[in-house]
Amino acid sequence: MRNTGYLTLVFIFLFFMNSCKKVEQLPATPHIEFTSFTVFDTTDILGNNSKGGRLKFHFEDGDGDMGLNAPDGTTADSTNLFFTLFRKEGGVMVAAPDNDPLKPSPYRIPYMERTGQNKILKGTVSVTFLYLFYSPADTIRYDFYITDRAHDTSNVASTNEIILSVNNTYK
Repeated sequence: MRNTGYLTLVFIFLFFMNSCKKVEQLPATPHIEFTSFTVFDTTDILGNNSKGGRLKFHFEDGDGDMGLNAPDGTTADSTNLFFTLFRKEGGVMVAAPDNDPLKPSPYRIPYMERTGQNKILKGTVSVTFLYLFYSPADTIRYDFYITDRAHDTSNVASTNEIILSVNNTYK
């Protein structure tokens, strides 16, 4: 009977030790990591043949203030995902000018919030691009970064070289 009491106490102690895990801590500055970019054939809203691209990346934000509310006309922040387009010219990647037809506009990551003690946000963002004007020789790359609601800027992540004329997944 006495052994059963000790065993019960040990079991209860081990149970509570496992349930009291330390809360994970991450920096308040967001961190991103390129996952993949997929090129595919598609059609635009008018039924024209075009190319599409889908960027996927992983993010982590330690204080959980990712994303923006829908614009209401009173806030200055309307985008929080920014891109720099590079084109391959003479075997070298060169930053494309702002008026380049393949250069995407900044995007908006929607508002996210966690409830509870652990505010860390982790997830995957997927952004789809539509290329109406491209040539078979176009080889591009994107550098991109995000900002959170506190205006903390993430690291800059880069895609691999992307050949727009070839349907493929670049990792």
